[in-house]
Amino acid sequence: MNTQNIYGQKTLIKYLLFILLIVTSFSGKAQDYHPDPANLKAREAFEDRRFGLFIHWGLYSIMGRGEWVLNNDKIKFANYQRLEQFFNPVKFDAAGWVRMAKESGMKYITFVSRHHDGFSMWNTQYSDFNVMHTLYGKDILKMLADECHKQNMPLVLYYSLLDWGREDYPHQTGRTGQHTGRTGQGDYAQYLQFMKNQLTELLSNYGTISGIWLDGHWDQTNPEGDEDRSSRINWHYDELYALVHKLQPACLIGNNHHLSPLPGEDFQMFERDLPGENKSGLNFQDASDKLPVEVCETMNNSWGFNLNDDHYKSADEIIHYLINAAGRNTNLLLNVGPMPDGRIQPEFVDTLKKVGAWLKQNGEAIYGTKGKVIASQDWGTITAKGKIWYIHILQVPDDRQIQIPIAGLKPMRLTMYKDDSVVEYSIQHQQLIFTLPTTVSASPDIIAKLTFE
Repeated sequence: MNTQNIYGQKTLIKYLLFILLIVTSFSGKAQDYHPDPANLKAREAFEDRRFGLFIHWGLYSIMGRGEWVLNNDKIKFANYQRLEQFFNPVKFDAAGWVRMAKESGMKYITFVSRHHDGFSMWNTQYSDFNVMHTLYGKDILKMLADECHKQNMPLVLYYSLLDWGREDYPHQTGRTGQHTGRTGQGDYAQYLQFMKNQLTELLSNYGTISGIWLDGHWDQTNPEGDEDRSSRINWHYDELYALVHKLQPACLIGNNHHLSPLPGEDFQMFERDLPGENKSGLNFQDASDKLPVEVCETMNNSWGFNLNDDHYKSADEIIHYLINAAGRNTNLLLNVGPMPDGRIQPEFVDTLKKVGAWLKQNGEAIYGTKGKVIASQDWGTITAKGKIWYIHILQVPDDRQIQIPIAGLKPMRLTMYKDDSVVEYSIQHQQLIFTLPTTVSASPDIIAKLTFE
């Protein structure tokens, strides 16, 4: 081997060691995250809440065609900005929104502070494209945050990682927002600093924020289902996550990247699919056994206000979804898309009142419970609290017989939750078996209460 080859090999080895050091250092920053005790406590509280309100509202609401209208209709961003002069939600009532959420049995609110169109719903100093430049001219987030704090309603803030209007966002590699007229080359370092500045505002000027709900990672990946799910850019999550936890250690971080949780994240989310399902084609990840889990879903088929979408879910459908989520140890974040004037559609309000009435009677079997007691059954699912199992029967079998595996457990009493009437049961081959009384029907749910020694 000649000297030149030896020198080349040494150079290559040094280069590889250098790259390994960088990778190890980067991974170390993320892997070294140790949640603050207040953060761990906040995770438990978040999981116990089980039911939250998602709110998609912004300039896109004016168009009445959903929150993706800028992308879907291939509107030039310069034209889209004109919507600022039409945004004047004179019937926005922050106190009413929070009251409605509480009356519906919801225990937290997740509000879209900035969606993919880049419009900020607060008085930000780092973008002129914000609510203060509208006809309304008021800090909507502050009004909502103040009411949430006043009414003791935890507030989570959705924040978009992508932006269809900014020139510094690396749009050349993005999957969306390709028709908004941008000509810049993108500068992620500058864009990252912009996001840090805005997150600092959100976590410094609006009191206690219970969580940051990130979305948009998928814009820089190959289509869902592709074997290569890696991102085309380095999002520097270690820096973003460290900033959030530094500003508010108890603030929970979730990221709608459709992947298994990454280091530094405090809860996992699924979009329009219960864990273990993938009807939407979005969710290929397994549910975490270590972090709280949340699924988000719409009340019709749209996130933002959509004039053409009247596919409203019934109260029974939502109650079933909530029960099935809890049975999988998962929260349900249910979305509404308020109208341009600030009112929430009466179809949503009326349905949520019915859900709230059901939860007033049956909330004990949802709030503060644990799921994954047994695998979901054709007849329903189970939630648990201490030594009590709540057996949710959503579909009564033809023979009205329910069988539940109870290996190693000693049942003491089985009653109907509604009236505490005793139900006879037998145990065969480590299965508890009972027959539903003919006097009860699943509308929308039959709950039996099984108490163990």
